[in-house]
Amino acid sequence: MNSAIVVDSLSKSYSSPVLKNINFSVNTGEIIGYIGPNGAGKSTTIKILTGLIDDFEGNATVLGIDVRKEPLEVKRRIGYIPENASLYDTLTPLEYLDFVGHLHNLDTQLIQKKSKDLLAVFGLAASKDDRMTTFSKGMRQKVLLIAGMLHNPSILFLDEPLSGLDANAVILVKEILSQLKQAGKTIFYSSHIMDVVEKISDRIMIINKGELIANGSFTELNAQAQSGSLEQLFTELTGNREHQSVAGQFIDIMNQ
Repeated sequence: MNSAIVVDSLSKSYSSPVLKNINFSVNTGEIIGYIGPNGAGKSTTIKILTGLIDDFEGNATVLGIDVRKEPLEVKRRIGYIPENASLYDTLTPLEYLDFVGHLHNLDTQLIQKKSKDLLAVFGLAASKDDRMTTFSKGMRQKVLLIAGMLHNPSILFLDEPLSGLDANAVILVKEILSQLKQAGKTIFYSSHIMDVVEKISDRIMIINKGELIANGSFTELNAQAQSGSLEQLFTELTGNREHQSVAGQFIDIMNQ
């Protein structure tokens, strides 16, 4: 299969190392679940692959494009949905999506039609002309999701995309991702919601303290660790087995 993403000896440091010699490739049409504790390097990896960070060691290509040398070309081809982003919230959803659509050189009439139709899918038709300053976290996240997919990108990068969404919207997004995969799209999905990652991912990569410590399907990884669930597997591989005792300490303090 063709590689949609190739990462070779990727390292990044701030005051201390964040990524340490990361290597992996992603096939066209795969859904990759990219998980790890807070501070493990997940968001930094995604920001490098989306052309938002160019100061790194090693090499990374997206659709054969060098992300350091041609970050704008990468951004033209991908969709990026972060956990939090500036929405220019004095705009309405239609105004914001019009702005995003024109950044991708879409036709004005197509932008207007797709924006209205996609907002309706997410239950935002009645709010399409409202200023987003009044929007809840979940409503804002729905607009972000639409903006990231409006131009029908070949690769979708998602960093905690379900943040703030209600249960129905979470189910809808999971189904959208599954059908995008069937359509041949490549999806790089970072989240702390283990059950979603387990269910939708073809392959799971676990990063811990800047190092890639696992890379395989859930079935393959689970066969190695004999854990039973992705949550248990994650706990086993990252070495944090103190949740029960820490929770007990919390309860004891509450009861004082």
